[in-house]
Amino acid sequence: MDPVLLEVGRIDRPHGLSGEVVVTLLSTRPERLAPGSLLASRHGPLTVRSSRSHQHRFLVQFDQIPDRETAEEWRGVVLSAEPIQEPDDGTLWAHQLIGATVIDQHGIGHGIVRSVIDNPASDLLELDNGRLIPAVFVVGHVVGQEIRVDVPIGLLDDGGE
Repeated sequence: MDPVLLEVGRIDRPHGLSGEVVVTLLSTRPERLAPGSLLASRHGPLTVRSSRSHQHRFLVQFDQIPDRETAEEWRGVVLSAEPIQEPDDGTLWAHQLIGATVIDQHGIGHGIVRSVIDNPASDLLELDNGRLIPAVFVVGHVVGQEIRVDVPIGLLDDGGE
């Protein structure tokens, strides 16, 4: 089974002539861009040579991007990495929810979590059937297997289907 990869950043554009690029970090972990870090992308792996903070983003030099012309080819590329192992303090991480079956307070299954959507009010669990469930209703989970929710009446009704 392939490891789960999290989207951690995006190459926005080249910066200068030496292959340095502007990266928007989507992770809360700046060490994702520490020298020697390995990131995955649709063009293959990238190794961070150096990085520095710059106007709420980062200027990053990757070993695989030697010049501005090459950097242009990487514009808009999403950067991914394996989850950083967190201490088990009961915190629920988005990547631990993907692939789990959602079960309500009555023991009824409602689908499998396809993704977690960032939303200001509450993250939303997007199920394989298109339903959205606010994460605030999660009351328990077994990582990668099941998510228990206690939802208000009508939230998961089929609407006469």
